[in-house]
Amino acid sequence: MSNPLVQLQNATKQFIDGKQTHRVLNAVDFSLCSGESVALTGASGSGKSTLLNIIAGFEFLTEGTLLINGVDAKTWREPKWSSFRHQQLGVVFQQFNLLTPLNVAQNISFPLSLNKQKWNSWCDHLVEKLEIDTLLDRQVASLSGGQQQRVAIARALAHKPSLLLADEPTGNLDQNAGLEVMQLLTEIASDGDCAIALVTHSLECAEFMQKRFHLTNGQLHESH
Repeated sequence: MSNPLVQLQNATKQFIDGKQTHRVLNAVDFSLCSGESVALTGASGSGKSTLLNIIAGFEFLTEGTLLINGVDAKTWREPKWSSFRHQQLGVVFQQFNLLTPLNVAQNISFPLSLNKQKWNSWCDHLVEKLEIDTLLDRQVASLSGGQQQRVAIARALAHKPSLLLADEPTGNLDQNAGLEVMQLLTEIASDGDCAIALVTHSLECAEFMQKRFHLTNGQLHESH
């Protein structure tokens, strides 16, 4: 049996605030295999985004182990993390985080340029499926919220990452647009055999994932 793509073992993360210590993750065990999709739910401040940031190397564990493709990431330094993010990781943010000086096509191509790749048939598939193929020359600031989120998804998946981290990707959309975006997100990730870890407050969005976990008091519990 192959190693999980991502594995957290006895993962603990705490923050010091003055004289107080806040433990947001408390000896969490979590794994995500290739092609698998999981939703992470929980109250605001429960540590959901922190867990994603740890997997992406934006934050680091206080105690415990993070394995990526079976390799302990504790010894990784920034060049290694950058290489992992550029080649294997896609991220979709709630605030879109698009590059406003660039048009739609240039935004989508950005992760390709980091890998010295060019626009290809997969990109054609993405923009057609997301129905943004007629918007490629538009400035992203002129797009609606729903259109910007579709561009953000195309950008996150353009380089065919093995792992997609999505942090409240429908948080700025109305319910109908949000569910439509989730449908497309899961379909396209499946097309690219991409694993998904999704942070969401929406139980309807969580239903799109194969597994659902709830984070409370630093503990992760699988929901059924």
